[in-house]
Amino acid sequence: MSVIQPRRRFAALAAIASGALALTLVHTPNVQAEGIPRELDKQPTATGHGGAVASLDPYGAHAGLEILRRGGNAVDAAVAASAMLGVTRPYDGSVGGGGFFVIYSADTGEVTTIDSREAAGSEVEPDHFLDPETGQALPFEERRVSGLSIGVPGLLRGWESALSKYGTMRLSQVLQPATTVAQRGFVVDEQYQGRTESNLARLRDFTSSRDTFLIDGEAPQVGTIFRNPEMARTYRLLSRHGPPVFYEGEIAEAIAETVTDPPVVPETTRNVRPGKMTVADLAAYRAIERAPTVAEYRGNKVFGMGPPSSGGSTVGEALNILEGFDLSGLSREEALHLLIESSALSFADRNAYLGDSDFVDVPLRGLLSQEFADERRELIGDTAAAKPVAAGDPWAFNGGEGAAAPAVSGRVDGSTTHLAVADKWGNAVSYNFTIESISGSGIAVPGFGFLLNNELTDFSADPDHPANAPAGNKRPRSSMSPTIVLGEDDQPLVAFGSPGGARIITTVLQVAINQLDFGMSLPEAIAAPRLSNTNSPTTLAESGIPVDALQGRGHSFSSGTIGNVTGVAFLPDGRMQAAAEPVRLGGGSAVVVRPSRD
Repeated sequence: MSVIQPRRRFAALAAIASGALALTLVHTPNVQAEGIPRELDKQPTATGHGGAVASLDPYGAHAGLEILRRGGNAVDAAVAASAMLGVTRPYDGSVGGGGFFVIYSADTGEVTTIDSREAAGSEVEPDHFLDPETGQALPFEERRVSGLSIGVPGLLRGWESALSKYGTMRLSQVLQPATTVAQRGFVVDEQYQGRTESNLARLRDFTSSRDTFLIDGEAPQVGTIFRNPEMARTYRLLSRHGPPVFYEGEIAEAIAETVTDPPVVPETTRNVRPGKMTVADLAAYRAIERAPTVAEYRGNKVFGMGPPSSGGSTVGEALNILEGFDLSGLSREEALHLLIESSALSFADRNAYLGDSDFVDVPLRGLLSQEFADERRELIGDTAAAKPVAAGDPWAFNGGEGAAAPAVSGRVDGSTTHLAVADKWGNAVSYNFTIESISGSGIAVPGFGFLLNNELTDFSADPDHPANAPAGNKRPRSSMSPTIVLGEDDQPLVAFGSPGGARIITTVLQVAINQLDFGMSLPEAIAAPRLSNTNSPTTLAESGIPVDALQGRGHSFSSGTIGNVTGVAFLPDGRMQAAAEPVRLGGGSAVVVRPSRD
């Protein structure tokens, strides 16, 4: 990956050490002189030179932009933006969760991935989510809001790995913008207030969550300044002592105690079950660099995240199925019918086979083989197949024998966040991170200002699930699908992704074909109406989808909002274009270092 040249990097570090170069938002035009932030401008598209950032939140986008302007590269900026979102979007992702990097290096022309997915504590057993009195699966809400759901957070180890291998700045440098905003405050927007209000019952049930995120027991109001000095303290500890304080020191001790003895308020009627996690579990956690998945589509290479994510393989399988159709030559109705059917087939295989490949055999080569896709494509007719459809048998295309798995439905709840960055050297990052459901477990770590995930609910509650049953140190299956596409010349075309639980996969798939089949620009591909089928009898559709025509083919529909995409495109004229949602969920934020005038 391109880095700052040694002489320039030494000069920059010397300036930082002397205090001449302050990497904070306090001294930028976006912050008032007295240190109270103004509400930042939020635009869905920005085009120009020198680097680009797209995020769900303007504070996150501007934190990344600040680092790019100070000479950092795409990885440095992605970590800075992620840290900021842990302050201004704490219910979607933070150091209490985990994530996946997909990174393109302009120096090598290669794509790699970093897996910092949360892991189960070492004492977790397959019956983790069964009621010991009845032997039946606990209700989802009882699983979620408990110590049982909390996995060992991996986000910080992911930051550490990405910065050490591919970045140019120290963790302390990239944390400075977020530390300042956590201490001095940010302007509450409708998304922040709404997320807080939707989780009030959970947040009120824990002393730490109530004290950190509520004002007199209520959500902070739009337009007010909200501060999280505990999060600022956490970032300062990380800046001084690095990841060991989180995985072996005082923060690790606080996390383990929170999991095993959740800080419930005395008056709660909620049955909050303790979980299983030790400081040794935290100390043993490692981020893992893995090979990406890749699918060749219309002459392009679509790179994604492999197991324990199901994103790269499921998007890749669906693209391989669609490769056999000339989508651009079909009517919109026909193309969307094929999209629904290919999604259902791919999800049937995803639900049956995907899990943590360090624990179970995943037929990844078979799932991504064109031969398997050709076989699956034969099942698509002119009308909707009855759903759920059965899983196929990819083992025959995997180079070996394996046991066929039953069709298993996948839960589609959940949220996350995504950001995309490109720098002036041509490096690109697509980065998904999460605490699972909005507000995660609902349990904040006392004194440290961040919520813990409920990621273990991504395991099947069925202890006999062939691929995704709970187990000690295992990472649950994920749907996060950070994606980078290289063109026919192996140069980057676009980096993008989305939040949205299992619907992340169908969102990424549809944005990909909008660009690669229908010639849409990235902003157009993001803004276009979407649909989503995760191997369900009902397809979720947004306004603008030709539902009536598709119903004539036997499809059934429900309505809702799908995804919240951010991405960065490399334009043919050498410019970069950051793009986010113009409308969905309040829209996103896109910025570039040097905007172009046209």
